[in-house]
Amino acid sequence: MNSDAKNPPATQPSADARPGARKPNFSEDFRRFFLRGLAALLPTLVTLWLLVWVWNFLWGSLGQNIVWGLTRIWDTPGDVGLLPVVITGHPQILDFLWHPDWAITRVVGVGLSLVLVYTVGVFVGNYIGRTAWRAAEVGVLRIPLVRAIYPAVKQVTDFVLSERSSQFQQSRVVAVQPHEKGIWSIGLVTGPGIKTLSDAVGHDMVTVFIPSTPTAFTGYVMVVPRSELVELPLKVEEAMRLLVSGGVISAGEERVVTLPAVPPT
Repeated sequence: MNSDAKNPPATQPSADARPGARKPNFSEDFRRFFLRGLAALLPTLVTLWLLVWVWNFLWGSLGQNIVWGLTRIWDTPGDVGLLPVVITGHPQILDFLWHPDWAITRVVGVGLSLVLVYTVGVFVGNYIGRTAWRAAEVGVLRIPLVRAIYPAVKQVTDFVLSERSSQFQQSRVVAVQPHEKGIWSIGLVTGPGIKTLSDAVGHDMVTVFIPSTPTAFTGYVMVVPRSELVELPLKVEEAMRLLVSGGVISAGEERVVTLPAVPPT
C-alpha cells in the first residue's frame, strides 16, 4: 500500500491558526465595516445635506417672503371685487400658495427666489445697476448696527462668490517655508509684494496665500522673496484637493521647478 495514502501531506496552517493571529471579535468587525460604509455614504449624505440646506435657505430667506408679498399685492384688488376670490382676502388664482407647508408653495417660492437672484445679478452686472447698488450700500452703511456687520460679511461673500475669486484660478502653486527651514507649505501666488518692502530688503517680494486644512478658503498671507519660492507644476484644483483632503488625495510625483530670481526694480 502506498505510504502517501497513510500519511497525507500536512496542510498549511490558516491565517487564524498562525502563532499570534486571532480572529477579530464582533466589535472590531462592526467598527471596520461601519467605517467602510460611512466612507461610502458620507460624500452622498454631505452633498444631499448641502442641497437641502440651500433649498431651506432660499425658502426661509426669500421664497416665503416673495409668496407672502405676492398674495398681499393680489389681495388689494381682490377685496374690492376686481379679482375672483374664494373667501374675502384670498384671491382664487393664488389661493394654492397660502399654506407654507404645501410642497407646491415651496417649489413656487424657491423658483421665484432663483429668478430674483438672477435678476439682481443682471441688474448689478451693468454700470447703472452697479452705481445704484453702491449708492444703496452707502445709505445702508449709515445705520450703526449694520455698519458693524455688513462690511465683514460682504468681504467673505465677495471672496467666495464674486468673480474676483477667479484670480485664484490664474495663480501659481508654489512651496514656501513659512516657519522653519526644511518644512514646506503649499501656497498660491496672489500678486506682487509691497514695493516699499522690496526696496527696504533689496529683494523682489511676492505675496503668497497659504490655505489652511481642511478649510482651504481660509488661511493667511505672506510676503516672501521670490528667490525662496519653489514653483510646483500643479493646477490650483489639484492643490486644493490635496489641502482639503489633508494630503490623502495626492497630486502625484511631479517635476519641481525653481522660480528664477528677478533683480529688484
